[in-house]
Amino acid sequence: MNRKAVPVLVALGLILIIIAGFFGTRIIERYIPTNQKADMTELLGVKDDEVALYLNEELQEEKGIFVEGQTYLPIDWVNRTLNERFYWDTNEKLLVYALPDSIVYADHSTVGSTGKPLIWVDKDAVYLSAGLVANYTDIRVSAYDSALNKRIFINNTWDALNKAVVKNDSNIRVKGGVKSPIVTWSAKGSHVTVLESMKRWDKVRTEDGFVGYVEHRHLGERTSETLKSTFEAPVYKSITMDEPVNLAWHQLTSSDGNASFDSLIANTKGVNVISPTWYELTDNEGNFKSLADAGYVKKAHDKGLKVWALINNFSKDVNTEILLSKTSTRRKLIESLMAEAKKYGYDGINLDFEGIKEEAGVHYIQFIRELSISCRKDGLVLSVDNYVPMAGNKFYNRKEQGIVADYVIIMGYDEHYAGGDAGSVASIGYVENGVKDTLLEVPKEKVVLAIPLYTRVWTEDESGKTTSSSIGIAKAKDWVTENKVELSWLEESGQYYGELKSTDGMKKLWLEEERSIGLKMNVIKQYDLAGVACWKLGFEPADIWDVIKLDKK
Repeated sequence: MNRKAVPVLVALGLILIIIAGFFGTRIIERYIPTNQKADMTELLGVKDDEVALYLNEELQEEKGIFVEGQTYLPIDWVNRTLNERFYWDTNEKLLVYALPDSIVYADHSTVGSTGKPLIWVDKDAVYLSAGLVANYTDIRVSAYDSALNKRIFINNTWDALNKAVVKNDSNIRVKGGVKSPIVTWSAKGSHVTVLESMKRWDKVRTEDGFVGYVEHRHLGERTSETLKSTFEAPVYKSITMDEPVNLAWHQLTSSDGNASFDSLIANTKGVNVISPTWYELTDNEGNFKSLADAGYVKKAHDKGLKVWALINNFSKDVNTEILLSKTSTRRKLIESLMAEAKKYGYDGINLDFEGIKEEAGVHYIQFIRELSISCRKDGLVLSVDNYVPMAGNKFYNRKEQGIVADYVIIMGYDEHYAGGDAGSVASIGYVENGVKDTLLEVPKEKVVLAIPLYTRVWTEDESGKTTSSSIGIAKAKDWVTENKVELSWLEESGQYYGELKSTDGMKKLWLEEERSIGLKMNVIKQYDLAGVACWKLGFEPADIWDVIKLDKK
């Protein structure tokens, strides 16, 4: 060999060795498993006495706390994810839980069967013991709160579990990949719950309460474990009529209005429930004014009518959030209403709380829960009036209403209202969409559609300003006749439309009458609802009742 070639070959050899070493190192770095331990404090996000919360094996942002030798869960998280019926009265520092036939109260001094507090209050944060939550909620709880990194697993699903045997000692890693830090390890022969299967890695939960990833090849025989809940859910029994509801509201502004019962009811056909507007809240202490009349109830009963007394929150002196946020005030109001029902002998209560703000929603629903208990005990029907579902009124919580109340009434009107743009009070699309959206949350057996026996005459002046006046169907028909207004049928709104030029401006009318009301009654029949309600007596021509009728089922 040429001596000059030797150094070249040596250099090439060294280069090849360096290249091989480089790629070998890269291969080792990539494929040789790491023994790095995961930082559990960072992974779980807990420190000191905080407890990591897992819901259905998913780590939550919220944290529990470990005090008095047990784990407590944040009430806001419990209400949002597990059970919304744990109500905390911030004014009276009282936990309230409404069951179908009783109310459970607890404060910071109340202890459970273990002798430990059921509630823990830390500044403004309220926590419930995990055991308390489990007593009233259909969940499974596994707590690992004696460990250095405390954690608790809560499951509220009862799907079968996929189990697998670990074939050999295996590391459980933070993520799928041999370079991911190690969470824990599982011994050969132990079992894991397989949460998610992938091509090479499986997400698992170990027997000692860790969640991570293990290589698929390390898992052996797989089985399915059937779960069965032993939780007995509370049963909220409803009081319902044995025929479709045909309710008419009777608006009263003074006790003298009770005398109009005879003449107004004589104009009707098929009505089986009358709801007089007898009660109006007067302050934030649970007081109300009453127009109730025993003679009225007797006359209604003699005609075969049920009486559902209405109470509203329309007074400007009432702040519904302040009124209902105190447990003692809710209790006072409910006891007063029950006393009124016994005194006058009526058959039900109709809640007409309108215009409440979102902050009052949780208190309003708690009031309905608590009122439903007293109504159930005394055999009174509880019905609740609601707007057509919209994004801005979800806090009325129709789903919960549909569980605890007897009837959920949709006020299928005020699509366009005083102070707004001109338009129909209740177009057929608006009404039907309101029904469909309500049925997503409330069973049809409890849904009553309220229809308007009125409309609005809108006036648009030269400056573009719009005003309106509300008039009953009977007067609206007279207005059309007197002014010789030409009507045209609007298929989209399901109503007759007419307009009139006047010295005040352009007047517009979307008329409610037999044909439009008939379409709304067809919606009730199509969706097999519990009945119809009408606002209000005295607005209607007598023959409209031939259309507002529902056959017995």
